Amino acid sequence: MSLKGDAMTASFDLISQPWIPCLKRDGTAIELGLRDALAQAHELRELGGESPLVTAALHRLLLAILHRDFGPPDYDAWHVLWQAGRFDPGALDGYFAQWRERFDLFHPTRPFYQAADERVKRKSLTSLVHEVASGNNATLFDHHTDEGGLTLNPPQAARFLVAAQAFGLAGLSGLPQKFTDGSCARGIIFLVQGGTVFETLLLNLLRYDNDHPLPRRPDDRPAWEMADPFEGDRSIPRGYLDYLTWQNRRILLLPEATDDGVVIRQMTLAPGLRLGEGIPDPMKPYRRDEKRGLLPLRFNEDRALWRDSATLFQLDSVSAHAPRAFAWLAELVGEGYLPRGTRRTLALGMANDQAKVEFYRTEHLSLPLVYLRDQQLVNSLRDDVLGVAENVARQLWGAARTMATFVFAPQADSENARQPAPEDMNRLAAMWGVERRYWSRLEIPFRLALEELPLDREATLTKWQQTLKRTAWDAFKAAAEDVETDPRALKAAVNGRDQLAAGLAKVLPAQD
Repeated sequence: MSLKGDAMTASFDLISQPWIPCLKRDGTAIELGLRDALAQAHELRELGGESPLVTAALHRLLLAILHRDFGPPDYDAWHVLWQAGRFDPGALDGYFAQWRERFDLFHPTRPFYQAADERVKRKSLTSLVHEVASGNNATLFDHHTDEGGLTLNPPQAARFLVAAQAFGLAGLSGLPQKFTDGSCARGIIFLVQGGTVFETLLLNLLRYDNDHPLPRRPDDRPAWEMADPFEGDRSIPRGYLDYLTWQNRRILLLPEATDDGVVIRQMTLAPGLRLGEGIPDPMKPYRRDEKRGLLPLRFNEDRALWRDSATLFQLDSVSAHAPRAFAWLAELVGEGYLPRGTRRTLALGMANDQAKVEFYRTEHLSLPLVYLRDQQLVNSLRDDVLGVAENVARQLWGAARTMATFVFAPQADSENARQPAPEDMNRLAAMWGVERRYWSRLEIPFRLALEELPLDREATLTKWQQTLKRTAWDAFKAAAEDVETDPRALKAAVNGRDQLAAGLAKVLPAQD
């Protein structure tokens, strides 16, 4: 970073200056520049940032650089990279030497990932950082406000800049042109994880040719290589590199000199490129809706991601669409380039309502590769494991609702008796939290069933059904204990218990 002359000329070289948070194999936390993060990737355990959004955006940025440097155009080219065990530092150095000026965060004419817009005034950085309250995101994650402002150092600003381009949300901009969603704003970004950052990046480095993972034009390249990424007001990416570095915002960071070094308190912000509809993100899973077509799978505050595992494993289905890296792994295993086994996956994203962020989430899921090559196994997981669990949950909810009915109206089963309002029954049943208790206790048993189903289907399903039955009863009994403290409500607990017993007998086969 440098200050020259009377007027400040700041420079922050993202290639060499540390700004990407990493963990070494021994657990030591360090920050590295782009060059060292890639050249030392085989010595790093993982990389990440302040939030799941920053972590996802950093991986996508590194993958764009790797695709530009190494392709790979086919299985053999990918396998050569895998066998090397590290990224060629000579190739990285050659690329960064060619484009060094474009990786300067404060370059006077082409600052990295930024563009000015003379129509807008300076503003605070709060809307750059999803974790900090801004506008109608009122103090959800932080006590900063638009009035209070925010100060970032260059490494922080660089990380949030990359995340803002990927995860920006649609909304009003104060200009005739509205803000539109960034490429990652809706849905869940999946990364297959390896034992090192090198393995993680390579497991997500897909075949890159004219048709994969997106249709490619000859001029496909990352945004920083383009003379003007915004030229032509385009909405269709030229290919995967263009897509990974799509500049959804015109952001310009405004550095200031202080006694403690360069800081950023203000920026200009305006709408950038609008991404056309119907372009599937290769890192996202999708589910087909009869009316709205293919929709990205999204985080749900009340639903753990493992409950949608069958969707994630659907490679060739009209109803679902797995992340492209899963299909790529299946191909590599099928061609003998990778052994069978289980990989870990990282799911990153946020839930939002309009332009309001509701929560962020990181989840880890196991990916037994055998599922990617066996559709019958996926069907069994969907129907016999997850489907049966959902059926039991419905019976549990029905029993809780029956118990709530008789709490409000002990004579509800009598002819012409008064029936409580449905909203009152639902409210009381929800307050007992039987579904929440049920599902929260199934995640670990599910992970075991996921691994064991390919080995012994019959034994696994028997064990799983026993677990479901036991867990449903435990959840119901916890709620019934509250009810049974009132002698007048004993009938409610008995009726709920009878209904659950009948419901479980209907959806679960008889157990010895």
